[in-house]
Amino acid sequence: MKIKIVVFLAGLAFIANAHATTPQKLNEEIMTKTDSLLRHVVLFKFKQGTTTEQIDKVEAAFSALPSKIEQIQGYEWGTNNSPEGLDKGFTHAFFLTFKSEEDRAIYLPHPDHKAFGAVLTPHLEDVLVIDYWTK
Repeated sequence: MKIKIVVFLAGLAFIANAHATTPQKLNEEIMTKTDSLLRHVVLFKFKQGTTTEQIDKVEAAFSALPSKIEQIQGYEWGTNNSPEGLDKGFTHAFFLTFKSEEDRAIYLPHPDHKAFGAVLTPHLEDVLVIDYWTK
């Protein structure tokens, strides 16, 4: 019976400690894990009247960035095909992967990233960006 009580109390202590972890502490733990990656998610909504050719140029310019910026560890993209109708006009999703916040900090002001922005901006109605650490 004493063993059951000890095991029960140990379990309660474990649960209480798990709930005591702050979001900031949890984020710091995720960032220091070697298998955790930083994802940079970018969604585009193009202006009304943007042609297929113009969108193709934007896609090609974005797709060229991984070969120009070595800090980009992974890259994928696609166009919306959700049947839910909740896209709010966003048609393109791009996922870039970085190993660290330092790598992302190099990418953001990088001249090739800025040059891509010059290709994109005339056609862009809205953009949504979210970054997260994988869990």
